[in-house]
Amino acid sequence: MILLTGATGKCGAPAAQELISRGASLRALVRDASRAAALQEAGVELVVGDVADPDVVQRALNGCQKALLILPNSERQLDLEKQFADIAKAAGVHQLVKLSSMEANAGATAPIPKLHWESEEHIRASGLAWTMVRPNFFMQNLLSNAPTIKSMRKFFLPMGKARTAMIDTRDIGAVIAEALSGSGHEGQSYDVTGPELLDFYQVAERFSEVLDMPIEYVDQPPEAYREMLSKFLASEWQLNAVCELFAQIAAGGLARTTDTFRQVMGREPIDLATFIRDYQAAFQPD
Repeated sequence: MILLTGATGKCGAPAAQELISRGASLRALVRDASRAAALQEAGVELVVGDVADPDVVQRALNGCQKALLILPNSERQLDLEKQFADIAKAAGVHQLVKLSSMEANAGATAPIPKLHWESEEHIRASGLAWTMVRPNFFMQNLLSNAPTIKSMRKFFLPMGKARTAMIDTRDIGAVIAEALSGSGHEGQSYDVTGPELLDFYQVAERFSEVLDMPIEYVDQPPEAYREMLSKFLASEWQLNAVCELFAQIAAGGLARTTDTFRQVMGREPIDLATFIRDYQAAFQPD
């Protein structure tokens, strides 16, 4: 039995679908059963509750040999991930797969990469078998720009000329599923990227080619981006953390590619043009 957290999210949902297709025995810890109805219909056992509640986590992990740890970025994330790992160890879980970040390292100072690194270190010291899946910028993050692409033929981000080999979350889910159901993944840290190192002006070119209309990337001043983002994020911690993370990306923090995805999955990762075609309805003007 494999326990999934984050099974209805950007990376957890495709991981769950891939594991279902592989015939894995699955349980999911979810806050809202209605959002996981499709998983339940597919045979996934649901435990409904809050991952912050140790009794709920204990109940969810009971009888599981493996677990996936995906928690939303928050001020409490590190404490909750440490608690989850400790309960997993005590419950006899053998392998813990954690969704981390390619920016996470011993010298990280931005809040999100720093907490991911500290969580990784705690898990590595726990005695659990572990696998870290460490992606970079998600292609699906661009869906938040769909309204302005549709209405203005522009998208706004504070990235300057920074380059990133962004990855499709469907590919992240595939690596997670392989780590949980395949062999030889224990003790591995997988830095996974997409196939192309692009700046956001080049991203706009890909949009223009696929949508067959001119799309412009506007390099937004960080202060303007922060003001816009503050309308959607109620947490001051999260607002600061996201802005600091984007500042690091703008400074070149993700300007590299890896061939890890090809090595793990034996195929090429999804490229940006394919992502845009697959989600074209979200970006195409009505």
